[in-house]
Amino acid sequence: MNAFADQIAFLRPGWTDLIEILIVAFLFYRLLLLLQRTRAMQMLLGLLLLAGTYFGARILGFELIRYLLENLFQYGAIAALVVFQPELRAALARLGQSRMMRLFTRRQESEVVDEVVEAVDQLSRSNIGAIIAIEREIALDEYAQTGSPLNARVSSEMLLTIFTPYSPLHDGAVIISGNVVKAAGVILPLTQFPVHDKTLGTRHRAALGLSEETDALVVVVSEETSRVSVAQRGRLDAGVEPQRLREILAGTFEGRSGVVRRPAPVG
Repeated sequence: MNAFADQIAFLRPGWTDLIEILIVAFLFYRLLLLLQRTRAMQMLLGLLLLAGTYFGARILGFELIRYLLENLFQYGAIAALVVFQPELRAALARLGQSRMMRLFTRRQESEVVDEVVEAVDQLSRSNIGAIIAIEREIALDEYAQTGSPLNARVSSEMLLTIFTPYSPLHDGAVIISGNVVKAAGVILPLTQFPVHDKTLGTRHRAALGLSEETDALVVVVSEETSRVSVAQRGRLDAGVEPQRLREILAGTFEGRSGVVRRPAPVG
């Protein structure tokens, strides 16, 4: 009887066990918050699927599948460090931010929003085309390499100068990371999906393409119509007014979900 009681003792956790469970649950919850809306979440789901397949193979006695997955998992940790490097870097940066640093960062982000909105409004009034990509959790370094590195503080004057007609960087995109213009004259990937609205030009297709491949938010000023559009998660919100653009950008920097509340489908 005593032996049986010892075997089921783990079913009666003590207060230290409950504290450990709460700590682990909290850490797991924070991890999921860091990974949400990033490609890391999709990869994590893929890893969970592989783990389920592995245990299923063990139960059913599929030795070949189990052997292959065991070898895959053996080197999976190193591969994960390489694949998740941008997400891990962003997560560690978040964990290391103090409240004072967050307040300072919010002030900087507010200034960036003001500068971008002012530049976009002037570009729209002047009938000048432009495309501005705002980097979020997924780094845009591989796209920035296709343009000219700037690493200069964001300002409306700089953005207006970059998109001045006939300037060397006019036709490309600008990538903004934090409060810095990372690169200009950047070439973005065009959307691979059919676009039914034939009035959309190359800038809009490039904005959709980048938003399909990353979590970036892309602002487009049409050279033909002067309309401002915002692309996010493969959707395009057209005819965005300055106040609405300010709300979207502020929500993007704050990391809120559902920034584009009523996205209009293309076409």
